[in-house]
Parts: sequence; C-alpha cells; structure tokens
Amino acid sequence: MPRDLPLGNGSLLVNFDSRYQVRDLYFPHVGKENHAQGHAFRFGVWVDGHFRWIDDPGWVRDLRYGPDTLVTSVSLHHPDLELGIECADAVDMAMNLFVRRFDIHELSGRPREVRLFFHHDFHILENPLGDTAYYEPQRRCLIHYKGKRWFLINGAKWNGRSPEVAEDDEGQAEGPRGMAVGIDQWATGVKEFLGKEGTWKDAEDGQLQGNPIAQGSVDSTVMLSTTTSPAGPAVLHYWMAVGTTFDEVAEINRNVRRRGPDDFLGRTRAYWEFWVDKSEWDFGEIPEALVGCFRRSLLILRTQIDNGGGITAANDHDIIQFARDTYSYVWPRDGALAAWALDLSDHFQTTQAFFDFCHRVIAKEGYFLHKYNPDGSLASSWHPWQGAHGKQLPIQEDETGLVLWALWKHMDRFRDVEWAKDKYRGLVARAADWIASYRDPSTGLPHPSYDLWEERYGVHAFTVAAAWAGLVAASRFAYRFNEGHLAQKWKSAADAIRAAADRYFYRPDLGRFARTLSPRGDGEVDADPTLDASLYGLWYFGMYPPDDPRIVRTMEAVRERLTVKTEVGGLARYENDYYHQVTKDIENVPGNPWFVCTLWLAQWHIARAKRPDDLLPARDILQWVAAHALRSGVLAEQVHPYTNAPLSVSPLTWSHASFVSTFLEYADRLAGMKSCPACGRRPRMRGTGAGAGELP
Repeated sequence: MPRDLPLGNGSLLVNFDSRYQVRDLYFPHVGKENHAQGHAFRFGVWVDGHFRWIDDPGWVRDLRYGPDTLVTSVSLHHPDLELGIECADAVDMAMNLFVRRFDIHELSGRPREVRLFFHHDFHILENPLGDTAYYEPQRRCLIHYKGKRWFLINGAKWNGRSPEVAEDDEGQAEGPRGMAVGIDQWATGVKEFLGKEGTWKDAEDGQLQGNPIAQGSVDSTVMLSTTTSPAGPAVLHYWMAVGTTFDEVAEINRNVRRRGPDDFLGRTRAYWEFWVDKSEWDFGEIPEALVGCFRRSLLILRTQIDNGGGITAANDHDIIQFARDTYSYVWPRDGALAAWALDLSDHFQTTQAFFDFCHRVIAKEGYFLHKYNPDGSLASSWHPWQGAHGKQLPIQEDETGLVLWALWKHMDRFRDVEWAKDKYRGLVARAADWIASYRDPSTGLPHPSYDLWEERYGVHAFTVAAAWAGLVAASRFAYRFNEGHLAQKWKSAADAIRAAADRYFYRPDLGRFARTLSPRGDGEVDADPTLDASLYGLWYFGMYPPDDPRIVRTMEAVRERLTVKTEVGGLARYENDYYHQVTKDIENVPGNPWFVCTLWLAQWHIARAKRPDDLLPARDILQWVAAHALRSGVLAEQVHPYTNAPLSVSPLTWSHASFVSTFLEYADRLAGMKSCPACGRRPRMRGTGAGAGELP
C-alpha cells in the first residue's frame, strides 16, 4: 500500500497510507528504526452508538498537503455518521513531535458526543518483545517505551475560550487557557500472543477498559471526546512526543501543553513554506500545476533525508513482501542524483551533509559498497564476493563515479572550498585513483560490476559513463587544487575509457549503443542488445553530446521500443522487465512505466532543444508525471500499465529527485531561450547543464 503522506524533520519520519492510517514511524534516523514495522495504527470515530475505523469503505477521504508545506490538509466524510472531519498533521520542524488537529463538523443538525480513538501498534526497536505501555496519571497521558526509545501520547480539547498562555505546573491538566489537556480513556493490552488481537477491539463499543499497564508484545488505544455543535466545528488535538528518555518526552509534552499544539502546527507550516520558496525563482509561463508539483516533489524529497546526511531510497515498509527487506537504505548513486537535484534548487546544506556521509563511509581502497544504513553502517546486500573466477568486489561502480560527479557539480556551483578541502584527499583522490586502476588492461574498460538495476554483472554503458564522469570531475578538482599531475592522470584514464566505449559499446549492427558487455578475456566482448532506458547516462553525464548521431539513434530507439502503449503511457526500464511485471504482452508493455525512465527522455529533449518549440515534448512528459502522481503529489517507483496504481515503493526518492532536476533544467533552458541581450534579462539559474565537461 502506498505511503500517501510522509511527514518528517530529518530525525522523525511518520508515514500515512492511502486510508489515512499511520503505517511507519522512524526514529532516530530517517529509515532506521521503524517502530511501527508497517503495522496499522488505527484511527476510529464513535457517535450515536455507531463506530467506524478509518479503513471502513464508507469513508470518503481526500488526502493532501497544505500548499507548499509539510502539514497535511485531509478531509474525511462518512455519510452513515453524518460527520465531516478536517485534519491537519505534522512532524514538528525542530522537535521530535508528531502533532494532529481535528476539526469535527456536525452534519446531523443537532449537538452530539463524538469520540475519536487512536490505536498504537508499536514494535519498538523493530520487534514486539519486551515493550511496556502504561498510563501516566499526573500528565493524563499514555507512554510506550523500551530501552532508549520513549513515546508519550497525549491530547487536548478546545472549549471555546480565549487561547491565552497559562503558566501551569507539570502536574496540572490545563494548557493554554481554553484548552483542556489529557486523554479521556485508555487501554493497554497484549497483542500478537495467544490469539489476542489487541486493544483496538476494545474500542469498538465506544468504551475503553482502562487497563493501566501491559508489558511484552503490547499495544494501546486512547480516546478523546467532545460535544459537537451545528454552529461550528469542535476541535480536538492529539500529539506524540518521541525521544530517548522519559525526561526528554516529558519536556516536549510540557512545551506542547504550555504553548498549545496549534503553535507547533503553525510554525511547521511556516517553516516549510519558507524552505521551499526561493525568492529568485521566476518560472514565467510554466503552468502553475507543474510549478506546484515541483515544489511538492522538493518537499517530499526532503522527508526521505536523514539529518546525518543519508539520503534514503524509500521508506515504504510494505516492500518487505517482495524480499523481506526494504528500500530504507542509502545507495550512493541514488543519493548523488538526489544531491544534484537539491543543488539545482540551492539547498546546498543538505547536500553537504550527504557528501560528508560519503566521506565517512567510503572504503579505504576508494570504492563504495552496495548500500548503507542511515547511521553509516553497512547495509544488507545480495551482491556476492564470490564470482565465477574467484573473489570479486560486490559493487556497482557507477555509485563511486556519480558521487564524484555530483560533488564537483556542487563545488562548481557553490565554491565552498573550505568545507571541501578534506574531501579532496579523503574522498575525491581516493575514489579517482581506484576508478583509474579498476580497469581491464585488454579492453581499457572498467572491470565488471553490477548494473544500476542491481540485476546483471558485467560492463554496463551507464556504469562506464559514470566512471568517466567521476574521473573528469576528479581531474577538475585536481586542476583547481594545483595538482596538475593528478589532473592529467585522471583525465588520461577518462580519455581511455571514452575511447574504449567508442570501440566496444557502439554496435554498427544495431545502429546504436549496447547496454552491457561481457568480456571474454581476450580483448573481445559479447554485447547485450536489450534496449535499456539507462543508456541515457552516456550523454547525461557528459561522455557524449546529446546530439551525437549515435546518441540520437540510441535515444530514439529507447523512446520507440520502451514506450508503454496503453492509456497510462510512460517508459519502461528495459525490454521484458520482470520486476513487478503484470503482463507478458511485451510488444505493448515492455515493462511497467517508471517515472525516472520517462523523465530521462524529457531531459534528453531539454538538452537538445534549440527553440522553445523543441521543449514541448519535455513539457508533455512533466505534465504526464504530474498527472500520474497520487493526489497528495507522491510519486511511486513505477505504476501499473493499465490502472496507474502505484507499484513497488511509494514515495521513491529517486522519482522526486528526477522530477526536481528535470523541471529545473526545463525552466532554465526555457528562460535562456527567452532571454533578451538588449534588455539585459538573463536566465533564471546558472550551471544546470548535467555534463561533466572538459578541463579548461
């Protein structure tokens, strides 16, 4: 099930599913640890003796964010209950606080008591063993804890009085004047043991039994009640403080009680509006729908990034059904491409943290391994150390090359030399020396590694382009650091790789480039003729110009043969893509549509455009992406070729990063074409071209 509404601050990430249930709760890192493990935190409503959980099919739900912010704007309506509920949810921009507001609209025409129930199916530290849940009477709250992970749950109701701030003591239930603080009922109990389903069953009669403590495999439910009026909405608040000690969560709770939960919703709303707005942006004639999708992608992209610098691929726990593992890891390749998008949008502090992360985790030999946990430790992998001819490196070499490529693009744009000086020796030189040496002397190409899709072992066009771009980037660093001998060494290695690509990857019999080569060991290779969207890397990273006739023929073949010929449209990864495959009609559906692959085609149109009309295909693709997003703006990894339902993880960081970079490249190219030398108008941004370029 997709995650329609991710909310986060870089330490705490909360995900809602399409039914408006909390399904993931990550702390203290984005992607690590998930204290919900994909289990639904149920939300229910009782009125007039009728009870409905939020997953009831009678609910009409509209799940969105407020404009240009990471505060939700969710509308709920259930005809049987004759209620409408407007919801605002946020993870505070600074504190590890999840805060929610519910405006309950009475549609029956008469006052009624309404009870909201909040269920918590914690698996603290990613397992259900040894948890404790208890009611804390002094603060009228409920607490879950295990070890150094604490979760304090509380709520409040509004009684219509002026919200003047009250100076209260810790033990008092009053918050800002006009707001009564504390939960009305609670239940703690055992779940997933001896057939027990959990305390959520206790809620369905509208009453909770009040068991004060439970330990082991436990859950809890709390209730907040109010009386509605046809004259205006009744307001309830709920919040969850998250921390590593009791004192930490108690202090957060104290702050919410004193200042009121709306203060935290308001400041978080304002923070993200400020964060996503760059005053120098002028998108001119670009449709507002596309501009809005760009801003939304930028915000969603930020939710997937840990404050320690790790840019995670995705945090949708439901993907464990595929291989009992997740995407909650840092792939250096995905991170480098996301860093490029963030740099284009001038959020350079976030990318600095990512490059610091890379500096910490790179192997002393100069390469990156498969993937990493957000805390920098080595993550799970399916790449073996044992190959057909003995020991092999379980790597994707493109990950090392693209970190160097993105780091140079960052330096060229922001010139933060003092920050970068230690990266030059510890990251750039180390990686460049390794890339230059990790080559087959018989072909001049890089040694085999795994492809960007993590499926095939060989020498891949995308990888070769990334290795070339990394070496050129490193040579530029060396040139600026006055180490000409290193600049020439790395540039010569890049030239040799380019010459080998000319010789081996371009296949005259195909009239285009091949995606993968398998060396025979005698200087000859076997070519894989399968069309693959990743061939775009040959021009995007600068190894070939986008209008090279060989590139043109390659990209036209990609467009013709990987386009999904259904009403959904889009581009597949490659011919006969097996991953989440839904049909064997390969002629019409070579694979499921992927957002990143479709956007790569748009980037090619942008790079080749000479006139505004040349940009129309790229604009159409941007509009296609916006039209195929979830209503909240979330982009999945791929979509169903017949129904457009999201497939695999959702949101995918790479999808949003690709939209951000493509949109900004489009806007910059359009502005450049419409600039007027006579009046001095200049393009909106500088340096958005993706190619690595040549040394001066």
